[in-house]
Amino acid sequence: MINSDKKYRILFAGGGTGGHLFPAIAVAEKLKELMPDSEFLFIGTNKKIEANVVPLLGFPFKPIWVKGFARKFTFDNLLFPLKLVVSTIQALIINFKFKPDIAIGSGGYVSGPAIWAAKKAGAKVVLLEQNSFPGKTTLMLEKHASLVFTSFDDSVKYFKNKNKVIVSGNPVRVSLKLINKAKAKVLLGLESNSKTILILGGSLGAKSINEAVAGIADKLVRNGYTLIWQTGKLYYDTYRDYTKPGIIVKEFIENMEVNFSAADLLVSRAGATTLAEITALGIPSILIPSPNVAANHQFYNAKSLVDENAAILIEDKNINDELFNSINSALLNEEKLNYLKNNSYRLGKREAVNVIAEKIIKLLAE
Repeated sequence: MINSDKKYRILFAGGGTGGHLFPAIAVAEKLKELMPDSEFLFIGTNKKIEANVVPLLGFPFKPIWVKGFARKFTFDNLLFPLKLVVSTIQALIINFKFKPDIAIGSGGYVSGPAIWAAKKAGAKVVLLEQNSFPGKTTLMLEKHASLVFTSFDDSVKYFKNKNKVIVSGNPVRVSLKLINKAKAKVLLGLESNSKTILILGGSLGAKSINEAVAGIADKLVRNGYTLIWQTGKLYYDTYRDYTKPGIIVKEFIENMEVNFSAADLLVSRAGATTLAEITALGIPSILIPSPNVAANHQFYNAKSLVDENAAILIEDKNINDELFNSINSALLNEEKLNYLKNNSYRLGKREAVNVIAEKIIKLLAE
């Protein structure tokens, strides 16, 4: 691994969801470790996950006004052109003040104006693409990029200049490590002898997962299981009153390392960042791909694990019929849990963040 004692200015842009944000944070933390004298800045929006998480992790954060274009008609769509123009101006001002040497875009609508403005300010551009089917923003920014890092081999065919594409895997934070399960359960106030189910629906939440869990939560508790249920921001008020002995309801989970460590089984959407984290750690999981994503990429993300016997797949349309039995049969079969765990860990690309950081440092030195 290359270290650099030179001082650089490094800008990150991306967010809206944890799937876009956490790969950027992983790379930022690694670059900060290797180049401690460098300056870092994140650009995002005030109303999404990055506004809370980035400052908590000690990185400077600047918001811009941009918001994505909704698929169905909303009043906000009428404001989209205005927000795009204003956000571009804001991004130009931020970039010309910060003067980044390199700008790293990790996807989401916020990275569009921010990375374009960074290029205008003279920065080299690097893109991180988490999904097998690249996002529109990434494809639009490709022409400005020196390097594009992808998580899947299948992504390469979508880029015009394949020479700049590197299949690195999805970067995971170096600090994301499992601790002793018994200690994790103590820290979370859980019973040590109860099997624990961690339920994740993303930072905003997953409607169908929350509804299905609400329907079986009491039955799971009666069977002796404990639930850590992350509802997401949009659904927390609906389900917060489900909290009782055996059920912990959270809007968002900050100490993910402790919660992953306590979990005997994960129930989750199949976003690329979640899959990168659970394979890095070896977490047995039931994956329920979101049906509302481009090119059905979460299904193919999940299938890549299922084909290697590293996860259980439930299609969203079958969640109410299959979720309880899938959870119960997995938790009653210790041999199956260990099989899923070992296969999951085997698929993990734990060196992805090191590969990306090393290439970025080389690019800065050119």
